[in-house]
Amino acid sequence: MAAERDTATLGHDSARQAARSPSLTRPSTQGRRTSISKRSPSPIVTFQSAPLSPENGVKNITRKVIKRLEGLGHLEELEVDSPTPEDDEMEAEKALDTLASRNGHGHANGNGNGKVAKAKVDYEIPRKVLHSSIGFLTTYLYISEGSVPRVVLVLWTALAVIVPADLLRFNSRRFASLYERLLGFLMRESERNSVNGVVWYILGVNCVLALLPQDVATVAILILSWADTAASTFGRLYGSATRKLPARLPLLGLPLAPRKSVAGFAAATITGALIAVGFWGFVAPLREGGAHLSWTWEGGVRNPDTGASLGGGGALGLLAISVFAGLVSGVAEALDLGSLDDNLTLPIISGGCLFGFLKLLGAASSWFSS
Repeated sequence: MAAERDTATLGHDSARQAARSPSLTRPSTQGRRTSISKRSPSPIVTFQSAPLSPENGVKNITRKVIKRLEGLGHLEELEVDSPTPEDDEMEAEKALDTLASRNGHGHANGNGNGKVAKAKVDYEIPRKVLHSSIGFLTTYLYISEGSVPRVVLVLWTALAVIVPADLLRFNSRRFASLYERLLGFLMRESERNSVNGVVWYILGVNCVLALLPQDVATVAILILSWADTAASTFGRLYGSATRKLPARLPLLGLPLAPRKSVAGFAAATITGALIAVGFWGFVAPLREGGAHLSWTWEGGVRNPDTGASLGGGGALGLLAISVFAGLVSGVAEALDLGSLDDNLTLPIISGGCLFGFLKLLGAASSWFSS
């Protein structure tokens, strides 16, 4: 009887202990579902999402969930198939596709709104206005028969002030701060640590005024003032919608700047052609007597020494000059000449090529007429 009473007492205590702590007992395989369903509801567990790499994201989340449940003592058995490398790759691809679809450009932007802010284009309006105004001043000086030596002297005087100021800017932070506060709106960011573009502009203008006939030099300055501005403006507006220029110019093999676009090249070419038509067709005849003209509508190319007409006049001659001026403007503006500034190279190259073309046109016309 005592043994039976002890056995009953032991069984009663075991049952009571099991009732107090159900997690200390492991139910059999057959009764596992019944045991799990009778236990108290598991507490709700929330997790903070952390940035994970697409390759290991799914695997790491699964492992963290399992460990958390095991630590709470509510996971008895859980059959989880270990992911294969193929599964990982598929999950990674899905994660990458999800990130790419958030903005439509293949890059996650973190806000999920599908919009990517475009970089603001700086059109350098004050600089372009100053750049273009030189062309109008040049046209006025040509029509009013301004003295070329006097213009050159004024430009050299201005250069004698600008160059020392530029050198002082490189050696004095206080002066550099004052300089940029007054003239910084006309400067490019690259010019803050290099020579001001105005220096190269004056050098280019003075070179063509000193070396070329007055009308050819004027056209070269107009190309620098207007064709260069047109190339920069239209290149910024439509350059992203057109192709980049090739690394080298076909046939000639001249190096072209990789940043130049077809839009900018077309703008410079059209503007250069219009400058030649407008100048020799309308502006040059306004000068009294038509002195110092290298080409006229009536006589074509003129000999600068004797003033004799060599031929190549009329609409056909002007068309040939304008087409050549346009091509030279586009190519000269797009050339990659290393560290040389285009404010220096553009007027020299375009003016020199135009002068040579007029010589060739005059020689060809004279040969055909004879």
